[in-house]
Amino acid sequence: MNNLKIRLKIQPKKNPQDLLAPERYYLQAVKSGVCDLERLAYLISNQSTVREPDCLAVLHAFVHNMLDELAQGRVVELGSLGNFQVGVRSEGSDMPEDVNVSKIKRVSLKYRPGRRVRNRLNTMEFSIMEP
Repeated sequence: MNNLKIRLKIQPKKNPQDLLAPERYYLQAVKSGVCDLERLAYLISNQSTVREPDCLAVLHAFVHNMLDELAQGRVVELGSLGNFQVGVRSEGSDMPEDVNVSKIKRVSLKYRPGRRVRNRLNTMEFSIMEP
């Protein structure tokens, strides 16, 4: 593995349930940039014989097809990367006949990492930034 460490900062936070309580301090990961589809295509093309535009085309097709599969209610399994599935949060009703799609409060994408990703997450190194 590499020697890179994820940078963390110390972040004060108030208790939203008790605004008079003293702040508590938590660690928060600091992002160091963004990796988009174009960057992924570039990286993949440098690790294979496939040209960058071809990699980008495959990644765009992947996103399109993943969204189609999710819209059909399927779990998208991506091997060691993990699984993706649509989830919903809804308001509760006293009677089953009162339940309908207007009760949906939020739609989300649920991600469950695969074993390889979980193992890598558990072995990452961190460093705390000086204030």
